[in-house]
This record gives sequence, structure tokens and C-alpha cells, in this order.
Amino acid sequence: MLIKDIFQDIIELTDERWSHITREHPEVGIYKDRIQSVLSSPDYVKKSLRDTAVLLYYKFYDDIFDGKYFLVAVRKDLRSFILTCYISDIIKKGETLWEKK
Repeated sequence: MLIKDIFQDIIELTDERWSHITREHPEVGIYKDRIQSVLSSPDYVKKSLRDTAVLLYYKFYDDIFDGKYFLVAVRKDLRSFILTCYISDIIKKGETLWEKK
């Protein structure tokens, strides 16, 4: 699956990564169709403190566990791809690259 993000970059979600994500975070399996929206229309995009090549895309959903963020972590390099996705109730610290106004 190829998805264009808020910065107009093409992000890949491979079958291998999706298998990893659903194995480690099975609760996100039913939300696969929302990944495109998280990447193309996020509430926040932060730069990871642990790895500056990784961007964290956050979008809040009222209907995920009574209100949580869906987080998609993307490694941006020559080939940009999704590392993982999970549900979070916090936004991590780090440089904000984009914020919905």
C-alpha cells in the first residue's frame, strides 16, 4: 500500500510491517483503513527524539477507546515506510513539524 502524507511524500506500508504491527498491537487491526487519513490529515507531526529519521503522525479519534490518538511512526529516508502504528493517549515530546490549526 502506498500513501501520500501531509508533506506530499509517498509512504509505503508493506505486508511484512503490517504483520508486525498487528502482532505487536492487535488492537489497531480494525483501523487499517484510517492510516491514510492519519498520514494525509494528521493533528500533529513530531520528530522522534530517539531517531531523527522517524516522524510520528498523530490523529485524534473520538471512537477509538472513548477518545485516543492513532499514532503512525514513519521512517523517512530514500524509501519512506511505516514502522509501526498504535493507539496512544499522549503526544510524545519532541520537535513539532506540523500542527493542525
